[in-house]
Amino acid sequence: MSFHEVRFPAALSFGSVGGPERRTEIVTLSNGFEERNSPWAHSRRRYDAGIGLRSLDDVEQMIAFFEARQGQLHGFRWKDWADYKSCLPSADITGMDQFIGTGDEVTTDFQLVKAYTSGDAVYSRPIRKPVRGRVQVTISGDDVQESVDYSVDYSTGLIQFFHAPDIGSEIRAGFEFDVPVRFDTDVIQTSVANFNAGEVPDVPVIEVRL
Repeated sequence: MSFHEVRFPAALSFGSVGGPERRTEIVTLSNGFEERNSPWAHSRRRYDAGIGLRSLDDVEQMIAFFEARQGQLHGFRWKDWADYKSCLPSADITGMDQFIGTGDEVTTDFQLVKAYTSGDAVYSRPIRKPVRGRVQVTISGDDVQESVDYSVDYSTGLIQFFHAPDIGSEIRAGFEFDVPVRFDTDVIQTSVANFNAGEVPDVPVIEVRL
C-alpha cells in the first residue's frame, strides 16, 4: 500500500469528529443467549475531516491535500487530538509511560505500543507512526539516547537498540503518535454558498492497517 509520510494539517483536524470502531459478530441462540465474537484484533478509527474546516482558505488547503494524495490512493498521517500521546492528554510524555518489552540480551527490536486499561482488561495497541523527535525511552528506569543507544523507525514504530538490553531489564517508552489513515471517498463536494451558511463538506477519513 502506498503511504505518504506527511500529516494532514493539524489545525484542520482539530475539532474533527471521530474515534475507534470495533466489529462484533453477534448470534442470538434459540434459548435467547448470545454468542459474540470479533474478527478484528485491533480497532479501526474513523474521522470526519470536514468538521474542522472554518474558512474557505481551510477548504482550499484541504482540497490541495486531497489532490496530492489522489483521493483514496495514498495513505497519510492524522493527528487524533483526543488520543495522540502515550500518557494522559494533560500530562507531559516521559520515558516511563508505556511498557514495551523485557530485555533478554538477544532481542534488539521492540514495537511501540500503548496500553488501554479498564479494570482487569487491557488492550495493547501497536503504534506505527510515532512523531519524529517525540520519543523517549528508558531501560530499567534509566534514560537512553536516540542515535546513541537506539534508533527509531518512524514509519513502523520500531525501536532498535544498538546493543540488546540486559536480561530482565524493563523497556519503557513515551511518545506522541499519529494515526495512519486514507480518505474514505474519491469525491469532495463543496459549495461556497453552503459553507458561508455554516454547512461544511463531508470528508470521511479511515484508519489503514500497516
